[in-house]
Amino acid sequence: MVHRLHRHGRTGGAVAAVAVAGLVAVTAGCSDTGAAADGLHGGDPTEVVRRSADSLVRAGSSKARTSMEMASGGTRVTIRGKGVYDFERQIGRFEVVLPQDPAGDDEHRPITELLSAGALFMKNRGAGVPSDKWVRIETRSLSDGNLVTGGATDPLAAAELLRGARKVVFVGDERVGGAEVRHYRGVADLRAAAKAASAGQRGALGVAAAKGFSKGSVPFDVYLDERGRVRKLRQQFAVAEANVASTTLLYDFGAPVEVRLPADEDIFAGKISGQ
Repeated sequence: MVHRLHRHGRTGGAVAAVAVAGLVAVTAGCSDTGAAADGLHGGDPTEVVRRSADSLVRAGSSKARTSMEMASGGTRVTIRGKGVYDFERQIGRFEVVLPQDPAGDDEHRPITELLSAGALFMKNRGAGVPSDKWVRIETRSLSDGNLVTGGATDPLAAAELLRGARKVVFVGDERVGGAEVRHYRGVADLRAAAKAASAGQRGALGVAAAKGFSKGSVPFDVYLDERGRVRKLRQQFAVAEANVASTTLLYDFGAPVEVRLPADEDIFAGKISGQ
């Protein structure tokens, strides 16, 4: 069944906790120029940034590259992802590549992730999960709203955070991926973002705000094109004892997105190692 979420009895906080622990453990070892575009030239920077998520929805879809740099103590690792995302339907598919183990002799299979409003599906998750099965995690069960759990920040969730933008300043004109962009810097308030978010993202961001994820605020640098669309977004999160920098690059707007969410029988119902 395409574009339909399936509920499953063995999801929730316990599975979510395993997903978070697993990734962290591995790493430790049409024209829409309109008002948004007009605001890019002399408009209030805060309002321009807050409207950027709407500009992405009007764009429909895009390809995306993500990177997540985790630094803890003297250790720094990077998780990379590549995929496509449909901002109207709030659904996407990514291949996430984990770094090699410190010894360099253990290459990890890419994790396939399906992102949707309300759930994260992961395949090749490991930890005792059969290779033909998916792990399903409800994003409302995650203390971070799936901003860092999967190792690839949900592009729309990242942009929705900007609805809570404060103290925004215009840095300057630059270029990203061959496109002329305007660079803005500020801090996003999680609670304000959750209140202003779209229906599909409000629940997860609300949980993240309520649980004090990243101390309730997220510093960011965002680069917007002439249509007010996010081309590059870098956000800084505080996670436990680590600092996480998530970078999202969006390009090829209007790219086709074909995602089929797993059927109930394809979702793993057993015990995950370490649970």
